[in-house]
Amino acid sequence: MLSNKQLLEKYLRHDKKFPHLWCPGCGNGTILHAILLAIDAIGLKKDEIAMISGIGCSGRTPVYVDFNTLHTTHGRAVAFATGLKLAKPSLHVIVVMGDGDASAIGGNHLIHACRRNIDMTAIIYNNSIYGMTGGQYSPTTPYHAKATTATHGNIERPFDLAELVKTAGATFVARSTTYHVRQLTNLIEKALLHKGFSVVEVITHCPTTFGRRNKMPDPVTMVKWEKEIAVPIEKAKNMKPEELEGKITTGILVEKELPEYCEQYEEIIRQRMKKAKRGTKK
Repeated sequence: MLSNKQLLEKYLRHDKKFPHLWCPGCGNGTILHAILLAIDAIGLKKDEIAMISGIGCSGRTPVYVDFNTLHTTHGRAVAFATGLKLAKPSLHVIVVMGDGDASAIGGNHLIHACRRNIDMTAIIYNNSIYGMTGGQYSPTTPYHAKATTATHGNIERPFDLAELVKTAGATFVARSTTYHVRQLTNLIEKALLHKGFSVVEVITHCPTTFGRRNKMPDPVTMVKWEKEIAVPIEKAKNMKPEELEGKITTGILVEKELPEYCEQYEEIIRQRMKKAKRGTKK
């Protein structure tokens, strides 16, 4: 395994992109590190990877990596990634999104990518807030949590993103936190190797716009909170619903094999071309 320094020198761009723009203590750097560790463990070449993002704190991730990258409009990362995957199926397409980017304006694209089972990996940075644009509450902001647009507490019930993508048809679904770095790296590695639409939800910390409004004013406090609320799937199976209240289940939540969209699409093209050739010979 490469050292951290070797990992960074191998996969990151060394031009004017640093220092990065993430806040001190942000969990996004931890997620990026886990992604690079997973890619290195698999042995993927940089030209074999395309990383796509939308708008938000997570959207800056492709700026720093030396892959094929595309920084798209808000909520449209999955749509752009779908077009790219169909045009060049050989690429390992990684889509990085925030919770608002993925499940609010981008929610429609997300559920249909799950339904189609397109072979790409979505990594959702879930910090329960719109961090970059001012701290507005998002579809995953906990009930009664505070935000700039919910100063007296959020009264909307939050999405359970993992359950959402499971129901929509994703064939690999996993969840971890930025506290559980080894688990997170392993889950991303499995997601990248999975044939079909894979989703890894990462519960991450935003001490700047979420934590300081919700009695967790520093990164250490927030990371400890992630540790306390996480329950491994194996343990959760034997717990009562009331025991799981306020907790999150971590690990591999779904792993199944179904026909992959791009392969089916290419097969249709091959069959039509054969039929067209037979018609020409006549």
